Amino acid sequence: MPPQGFPRCLRLLNAGDFSHVFEQADLKVHGKGMMALARMSTRGYPRIGLVVSKKNVKRAVDRNRFKRLVRESARLRQHHLPSMDIVILAKRGVQDIDNETLNRQLHGMWKRLQRDAQTVSVAPPIDGVTRDT
Repeated sequence: MPPQGFPRCLRLLNAGDFSHVFEQADLKVHGKGMMALARMSTRGYPRIGLVVSKKNVKRAVDRNRFKRLVRESARLRQHHLPSMDIVILAKRGVQDIDNETLNRQLHGMWKRLQRDAQTVSVAPPIDGVTRDT
C-alpha cells in the first residue's frame, strides 16, 4: 500500500503557485459550495491549495472544518488524481453543508477532475505551444 501522508510537496504553498493556476486554469469544476480550478503539471503528483475567505465563510471554526475535510479527502485520493495543481475555492454557504454531503461533493469533484484531465492531456496544444510548469 502506498504511503497515505500529506507532505508539504503535495500542497500549493506560495502566491506564485496559486497565481499559476488562477491565470491559466485548464479545468474548472463546480460543486455545491465550492469550486475547483486545475492546471496540468509534469511533476508526477497532484498538489492541492485551498482558498477560504472570511467574506464567504465567517467563522474560523467553519473555515478550519472545510479545510480539514478537503485535505483529508485529497490525502485519501492522492494516488488516483492526475498530475495537476488544484485550487479549491470555498463559496458562500459551504458552512451549512454537513460533512457527509461535503465528502460526497469532493469525491464527485475528484472523479470529474480525473475524467476531464484525460481529455485535456490528450488534446493537442494550441498553435503548437506547450505550457511549462
